[in-house]
Amino acid sequence: MKVKVINQSKHALPEYQTPLSAGLDLRANLEAPITLGSLERRLVGTGLYLELPTGFEAQIRPRSGLAFKHGLTVLNSPGTIDADYRGEIKVLLVNLSQDPFTIEDGERVAQMVIAKHEQITWESSESLSETERGAGGYGSTGKS
Repeated sequence: MKVKVINQSKHALPEYQTPLSAGLDLRANLEAPITLGSLERRLVGTGLYLELPTGFEAQIRPRSGLAFKHGLTVLNSPGTIDADYRGEIKVLLVNLSQDPFTIEDGERVAQMVIAKHEQITWESSESLSETERGAGGYGSTGKS
């Protein structure tokens, strides 16, 4: 699938890191490094603008290495970029560690996955079909 992109960053377009990768790594596009203190959150620009086809979204997700090693994650994970959005792609990052973390210009801060989606229409009803699980919620299918 081809996706129109405007790249106003100082960096090359995102690339898949391996032939079977689902996500493209997004890079911070910064004038100066940003330091996130413990529990601090910040929007980080990428300099990228997309035009997604109807029926697709871009999901912004954490990078596993940053999350594991430094506690840096995407706060509204996954963040959704709708097909009709034309603004800059920004990443809402939060530092969940106790230590400050500095984001440098060009650092890979998140990954973007393009996903197909459907829109629904509601069908009002007085009942739902029965299932083995029924109304069992959190933890209902795990160990007791």
